Amino acid sequence: MNIYEAIKALAQYALKENLIEKEDYTYSINRLIEALSLDSFEDVEVTKDYSLEEILGAILDYACSNGLCEDSVVYRDLFDTKLMGLLTPRPSEVIKKFNAKYEKSPKDATEFYYNLSRKSDYIREYRVKNDMKWVTPTEYGDIDITINLSKPEKDPKAIAAALSMKNSAYPKCQLCRENEGYAGRVNHPARQNHRIIPITINNSDWFMQYSPYVYYNEHCIVFNGQHTPMKIDKSVFGKLFDFVKLFPHYFIGSNADLPIVGGSILTHEHFQGGNYTFAMAKATVETEYSFDGFEDVKAGIVKWPMSVVRLSGKDTNRISELADKILTSWRAYTDEDAFIYAETDGTPHNTITPIARFRDGQYELDLVLRNNITTEEYPDGYYHPHPEYHHIKKENIGLIEVMGLAVLPSRLKNEMEVLKDAMVNGSDILADERIAKHKEWADMIMSKYEITADNCMDILKKEIGIVFAAILEQSGVFERTENGKTQFLRFLDSVK
Repeated sequence: MNIYEAIKALAQYALKENLIEKEDYTYSINRLIEALSLDSFEDVEVTKDYSLEEILGAILDYACSNGLCEDSVVYRDLFDTKLMGLLTPRPSEVIKKFNAKYEKSPKDATEFYYNLSRKSDYIREYRVKNDMKWVTPTEYGDIDITINLSKPEKDPKAIAAALSMKNSAYPKCQLCRENEGYAGRVNHPARQNHRIIPITINNSDWFMQYSPYVYYNEHCIVFNGQHTPMKIDKSVFGKLFDFVKLFPHYFIGSNADLPIVGGSILTHEHFQGGNYTFAMAKATVETEYSFDGFEDVKAGIVKWPMSVVRLSGKDTNRISELADKILTSWRAYTDEDAFIYAETDGTPHNTITPIARFRDGQYELDLVLRNNITTEEYPDGYYHPHPEYHHIKKENIGLIEVMGLAVLPSRLKNEMEVLKDAMVNGSDILADERIAKHKEWADMIMSKYEITADNCMDILKKEIGIVFAAILEQSGVFERTENGKTQFLRFLDSVK
């Protein structure tokens, strides 16, 4: 496909996917011509129904060949986002249509908005589809496992360019509202095709967007209009419920507000939600508990590898009041027998990961107890993946993992292929630096199963799921034992 066919195909794609109206067609072609520094245009026939990936690929190849764009993944992403931004409706149009659909139903509004985010290439579907996903049955339910491949690795050219760039304070971070329409740079993604939806939470301005990497269905991010740090306090519970009341078909949760157990961006208050039911939400209450003065709020310990208190009822204010009591008690709680310390040398360790949802006419709030203490033996965190599992995952356990979806590093895709070949062929695993770290784990697997070329990858996937469940157990502040349950109940008894 030549550049004229590619431009026309892109305009036709935008028309078909309702990014532009038919009255915008010629105008849009002219905008693309301008962006590609063309002096003229030939009205050629589009010979087939090309995918968006094919169309943008042809245009990017032309741009790179003609000195309009550096031929590397970061620069290509900056350039094609600029092109898609020319075809994405203006923010006011998107908000107006979203609000009109919301009048009919919140679900209609989010379906429209999610589709726009996908078809505008803000969510790069052709990359997301390459993510590896599977389910591992465990005693806690079906755990979701993903190896995320949709976030591109930075190339050497972009890394070098970023090092030579001056630091920019605009936008302050990748969550700020100022990202909408921003051209980006080599160390900050382009967002010309990014649109955000204003909502009111806690009587203040907040915004909703979708994650460009969609770890699960309709993975949304809800962020404060002000660049203010993450903080878990009583107001957070009300904010989560405010969102659930606006979008009762979505869950919403917050990362914790301390390093190690917190999310990647602690400098900007934000939540994550979406239209998905995680294994933790399906998990049942295994031990009911009644808090004095809150008999109208059902409570209990959830059957889950991490330490979770579930509260439910019809009155969100009452749930929030009880949650605040639990949080306040937990912040100050020390139990040396359970190796729980509220603080050491003035550094606080206890916090909570909260998740809210509306189900069967009741509001639910899950409070996951977190602690970020480190030791000489566990410098990355005691309630964190332990070293014996770092070959699978060393990164923090954030909100998404807490709920039962493993987001594993992209390196594992290639490592599993290499490891499979070594295990099937009897090769020396230690001799290959790519997989030497998996040696002890692989030996355990080979002693457990009869390995063949046909079953090896399925077995590796299953065992990765088992490792992730064990990592969640390590991240739980109370052990999944009778003694751990006694310690858990002792904390609940301390809540006043």
